[in-house]
Amino acid sequence: MTYPILEYDAAREAFIEPAKVIRPLDMPEHCVITFFQDTINKIVAEHDAVMLAENRWEDGPHPLYEIEYKGRRLAFFHPGVGAAIAAAILEDVIALGGRKFMACGGCGVLDGAVGLGDLVVVDTAVRDEGVSYHYLPPGREVVAQEKAVAVLERTLRDQSISYRLGKTWTTDAPYRETPGKIARRLDEGCLVVEMEAAGLMAVAQFRNVILGQVLYGGDDLSGAEWDRRGWNTQTSVRENLFWLCADACLTL
Repeated sequence: MTYPILEYDAAREAFIEPAKVIRPLDMPEHCVITFFQDTINKIVAEHDAVMLAENRWEDGPHPLYEIEYKGRRLAFFHPGVGAAIAAAILEDVIALGGRKFMACGGCGVLDGAVGLGDLVVVDTAVRDEGVSYHYLPPGREVVAQEKAVAVLERTLRDQSISYRLGKTWTTDAPYRETPGKIARRLDEGCLVVEMEAAGLMAVAQFRNVILGQVLYGGDDLSGAEWDRRGWNTQTSVRENLFWLCADACLTL
């Protein structure tokens, strides 16, 4: 039996090819991808952000913004939640002119040693989602681009911020993170779990752009019961992580 998810097609051009249906903008090549809408709202209000494109999908707009940061042009956007929409929005922004990306988000913690707000630089993602199989041949993992990882690590060291380098589990089904699967992912070295990294990394590699990702430890799945830990109320962590990614992105 053949499973559709494994029917990888290496053709470079799709029937709906972004570069042929999206007109490029005069936009920065450096972009921060952030899943923190509260941080976006604050930066838009306080830093004279300009909306470059509304980028409207059926769930509403996914605006692409620009600010000046340290004398440089910097774009940023929220890609939506989940690998499918995040990958598609990334495709749009690449077609618009983005080339160098740093992503920041939260994650569930599988390894209890990752505390609330602790940072994890993603070096590998387990491909337990659907998007990456349309951009890369079937495989268990996607490896982060070495240059992106090195830049993130250097930025963190320069700012004397502690972090861990490690593997994430990217899944489409947060309500199917069963105890058995959690145990298997821990056995193969996953520190954390989230919903987008493998898809974003696969798109970046297929489109030959650079992308790195750093996550902060959120809710805890390492114990006998789920501990929410108020992970999405860590306002200062989220904003600081955005600016850290901005610093890293501009060094690419």
